[in-house]
Amino acid sequence: MDETYVKARGRWMYLYRAIDSVGDTVEFWFSEHRDLPAAKQFFRKALTRHGRPD
Repeated sequence: MDETYVKARGRWMYLYRAIDSVGDTVEFWFSEHRDLPAAKQFFRKALTRHGRPD
């Protein structure tokens, strides 16, 4: 899990990323807010699409 602040389409957004052991991006999520609901939404999306990690 990685989180950073980037400018996307002229707006500053938080970028949440899930990265595998090789360093490839598995899932990502842009959010205007850096808070618990944004983090939970990212994890729900990632776990729904890819399941629990080993």
